[in-house]
Amino acid sequence: MSDRAASPVPGPLTPWQYLQNGLYYVHVAFATLAIGLLGIPALLRDGRAGANRVATRWIGYMLWAARLHLGVTCEVRGTPPTDDCIIAAKHQCFLDILVIAHAVPRRAFIMKREVMRVPIMGWYAWKVGCIPIDRNRGRDAMRAISTEINRRIAGEGLGQLIIYPEGTRTRPGERRPYKHGVSTIRAGSGLPVVPVAVNTGLFWPRKGWGIRPGRAVVEFLPVVPAEVPVEGFIPRLEAEVETHSDRLMAEAGFRATAVPAP
Repeated sequence: MSDRAASPVPGPLTPWQYLQNGLYYVHVAFATLAIGLLGIPALLRDGRAGANRVATRWIGYMLWAARLHLGVTCEVRGTPPTDDCIIAAKHQCFLDILVIAHAVPRRAFIMKREVMRVPIMGWYAWKVGCIPIDRNRGRDAMRAISTEINRRIAGEGLGQLIIYPEGTRTRPGERRPYKHGVSTIRAGSGLPVVPVAVNTGLFWPRKGWGIRPGRAVVEFLPVVPAEVPVEGFIPRLEAEVETHSDRLMAEAGFRATAVPAP
């Protein structure tokens, strides 16, 4: 892991901003319960299509509430994919999950199995096509995921599988080594990979508290060419995502320069 020297940390939140952060989370908690319960008939009647309609409505409401309470607006650049593919994205906070998922029609994630057992929202995760992972199984887990992806491609289709190659949220100015899971899935499925750059962490912290107003940008980049070999894929992906994320953050006034890893 390496950090990059960052622009000055903004000052503390005002009391009003603390209140707005709290109101947002209370608001979306009740909205999540209401939308989830009201959407169950569509979930039962229309399966994945119904679940995706409810998910689009819920995510859109979350983004609208972020504008209302927090002054956070979102811009999507590039062309969001609509066919089966892998989306390999920079991950800084919950906001980039929402924006990417809202931009594509059949979103799916690889999620911890425990999360998919949560009542109501876990049901939707199953129905929209999220794939459970048991991290305790190591390489067996990746083989199981690859098998499931190929089964879906041969059946009803996979959708847009959203993966975060760093494996966790990162602060603006922080880099972590890209994991090879996305390369393994690409090689086994033949799916195109769409890189995504973000600057969302400048406004929405990793832990979700201390959100500040601003215009967050998520940019869908050109597909990594199919002729890029396996051994060159991760370096190519990392260069694309990190370079464009740095550019988006610089546009918002953030400056970062590489420093050696500790």
